[in-house]
Amino acid sequence: MAEHNALLCPALDKAAGEEFLQKAFQIMLEEGVRKGMDASEKVCDWKEPEELQQILDLDLKDGGEPQERLLDRCRDVIRYSVKTCHPRFFNQLFSGLDPHALAGRLITEMLNTSQYTYEIAPVFVLMEEVVLKKLRELIGWKKGDGLFSPGGSISNMYAMNVARYHRFPDCKQKGNWAIPKLAVFTSQECHYSIQKGAAFLGIGTDNIYLVAVDEKGKMIPADLEKKINQAKSERAFPFFVNATCGTTVLGAFDPVAEIAEVCARHKVWLHVDAAWGGSALLSQRHRHLLNGVERADSVAWNPHKMLMTGLQCSAFLLHDNSGLLQRCHCAEATYLFQTDKFYNRTYDRGDQTIQCGRKVDCFKLWLMWKANGTRGLEQRVDRAFAITRYLADEIKKREGFQLVIEPEFINLCFWYVPPSLRGKEGCTDYCQKLGKVAPMIKERMMKKGSMMVSYQPLGKRVNFFRQVVTNPAVTREDLDFFLDEIERLGRDL
Repeated sequence: MAEHNALLCPALDKAAGEEFLQKAFQIMLEEGVRKGMDASEKVCDWKEPEELQQILDLDLKDGGEPQERLLDRCRDVIRYSVKTCHPRFFNQLFSGLDPHALAGRLITEMLNTSQYTYEIAPVFVLMEEVVLKKLRELIGWKKGDGLFSPGGSISNMYAMNVARYHRFPDCKQKGNWAIPKLAVFTSQECHYSIQKGAAFLGIGTDNIYLVAVDEKGKMIPADLEKKINQAKSERAFPFFVNATCGTTVLGAFDPVAEIAEVCARHKVWLHVDAAWGGSALLSQRHRHLLNGVERADSVAWNPHKMLMTGLQCSAFLLHDNSGLLQRCHCAEATYLFQTDKFYNRTYDRGDQTIQCGRKVDCFKLWLMWKANGTRGLEQRVDRAFAITRYLADEIKKREGFQLVIEPEFINLCFWYVPPSLRGKEGCTDYCQKLGKVAPMIKERMMKKGSMMVSYQPLGKRVNFFRQVVTNPAVTREDLDFFLDEIERLGRDL
C-alpha cells in the first residue's frame, strides 16, 4: 500500500529543478560565455591529471548532494575546461561561439528527441530536409539525399558504405565474401577516417592506395590514374575515390574537376571530403577552391567547423535521389517503422541511417542561418580568409618566423626559429633542434593559459605550428598578441 501511495505524487521536485536550472544557466552565461569570450581571461587553467582528479572529486557515490554543491561543481567544470570560444583559442578546426547556434543546441537538448520518425520529431524531420537541400544547392545539385551524422569521420564512412552497396548490392546480405577485393584511393594528405572507414567496413587498410600529392599537398590526378590501373593489374576492383577539399594540416584542396574526369573514365564513385573546406562554398570570392565538386557522387561537410555551429554538425550529402541511402541501410524494424501509420511514412527517414536514436543536429544550423542569412555566413567565411592573409603578411615581416607554405585556405602553417638557431640552417642537428621548439612553446602557453595553438610534423617537415581562426570575435589585437606571444615564449630556446 505504501508503494502505491508513493505513486500518487511526482518523484521529481519541479520547483527545485527549475530553480537549479535558472542558477545553472546563469553560471553558464557568466562563467562560460562572458568570461570564456573575454581575452583578459585564461584560455585554460592547466592542471596535471592527478591534481585535476583531486580537485573535481569525480567519484560517484551512493548519496546525492545539495544544490549549492552541484552548482559549485558546475563552476569547477567550466573553470578547468578549455574555453574554445576564447578569442585566443586557435588549437582546432573549430572555435568561437555563435549565440543563436548555442540557443539551438540548448533547445535541442531540452526537447530530447530523436530524428528517426515524423511522429516523434515532426519539426526537425521537416527542418533537416530544408537544411540539407540548401547545402546541396550550394554544391550545385538540383536533387539528392542526405542526413546529419555524428561527425565528418562517420560521413566519410557513410560514403564508402553507400559506394560499395551501389556497385555490389548483394554485399548487404552476403558480405564481402560475395564481392571482389575492393580498392580505395585517397591522397597521402587525407583525413585518417578513410583508413578507419576501410578497416571498420572490412575492406582493409591494405587495400587503400595512397595517391601522391604535389608540393602544396594536392592530389596529383595523373598518379590517381596510375594507381587505379595498378589496382586493376593486381586484380582489385576500384570502387571509391576520396578527394579532400581542405586537408587537416595544410588546408589543401584537391583538384576535384580533374579527379572527376579520372573517375568518370574508370566508372569509380567520387566522394569529396569537404568536412573542413566545404564552407568556402558560401563565399563568392573563394568557392572556386571547390571547382568540380558538383560532379561528386557524395560530399561530407561540417558546418560545426568554419561556420561555428557547435559540435557536432556534419552533413553527409548524396547526389542520388533514388532511395539508395534507404536501400543500403534499412532494416525495416516494424516496432518503429510500422507500415500502417496514419500519416505519410515517407517522412520517417530514420531507416536510411546506421543509427537508431539520432541526435537533432539541424536546428542549431537552421537557427544560426535564420539569424545571419546566407550573406552573413558568407561574410564570416570571408573574414576568416582575411585574418589568415593578415597573419601571413605579418609573419613575412618578422624575424624568426617562417611560413611552411603560402596559405591557400585558412590554415596558417609556420615555424618559429628562436635566435639561438638563426643562421644555423646548415648544421646537421638544425632540424632536430627546430622540431623541439613548437612543443616547448606549446607547453609554456598551456601552463600560462595565454592561448592555444596546434603543432605537428608532416612528412619530412619537423614540428611546425598550424594556426586556424574561425572565430569572428577575434580582432587584430588578438592576432598581433598571438605572434608576440610566440616570440615571448620562445626567444630563449
